[in-house]
Amino acid sequence: MSVSDSKMSASNVARTALRWAFNFGSWRPTKAEWMLAAQCVQMEEKNRIGKFVFKRDAKSAMAGRLLLRKAISDTLQIPYGDVRLDRTEKGKPFLVNTVATHFSFNVSHQGKLAVLATEFDKDVGIDVMEITQPRGSKSVADFFHTMRRQFTDDEWEAIKEPMTDSGRLARFYRFWCLKESYVKAVGIGIGYSLQRLSFKISTPQLRQGNLTKDTVLFIDGIKEVMWEFHETMVDEHHCTAVAVRKTTHQGQNEECDCDGMMTSGLFEILSFSQLVVSAQPCLETDLDYWEAFDQKDESPGGS
Repeated sequence: MSVSDSKMSASNVARTALRWAFNFGSWRPTKAEWMLAAQCVQMEEKNRIGKFVFKRDAKSAMAGRLLLRKAISDTLQIPYGDVRLDRTEKGKPFLVNTVATHFSFNVSHQGKLAVLATEFDKDVGIDVMEITQPRGSKSVADFFHTMRRQFTDDEWEAIKEPMTDSGRLARFYRFWCLKESYVKAVGIGIGYSLQRLSFKISTPQLRQGNLTKDTVLFIDGIKEVMWEFHETMVDEHHCTAVAVRKTTHQGQNEECDCDGMMTSGLFEILSFSQLVVSAQPCLETDLDYWEAFDQKDESPGGS
């Protein structure tokens, strides 16, 4: 099937939103795994991934592309080898294949996780952050001073509210995820003033195993009623936010408790075998690609 022939009718598509994660930080690819992964992406993607200096960054990028290809092929029933991806001028991935329904998707990778979110008939953006002490800063206060222009006064008040440095860092990264998820959903790109966005949280702390959906966005002081934000801790160390443009019929059949937390729509953490279970090699075997990867350090620190 060619790209032009891959248009699917809406009735043939399983209209299910996905929330997937892959822990590339703990992934130590074998020769067979890395060579298979390299065969299952487009040539330009493979070449770009091969240019990363460190294994960690190469694994992160590879995981993101494999998540996208699996989600698109599985959900839209496009043969794996026919999936064609490109990027907008702002760098947002989009599907070249023509489909008969609006299918939005986005990936993010940071810390040790690559994450993916998809939606039908709604725009979606996702961001993930590892809650850790920032490198290069003497203290949390010093780090906040460096980042002071990225948040509004109201957001800074909320960030500094927790009593401990770890609590303040968790709140900081939560707000960062919220802003980035919206920017990625609308495809704004670099140069957009994040101070135009001001988020008001109601649920004080994110918890693993629960989904928070009561955070509100204000743009230039005006409340945005058509956007909602799904927040959770994917694991003990990574928070994530998914920006979703709402529809008028949204909100039915959702499992919600009384404090703004939801128990549906949480992330499924995939293993490598699950990530490639439906993959079909698109490129030839490349032993040199493995050898170049194998010689790289894991990260700047070498670990």
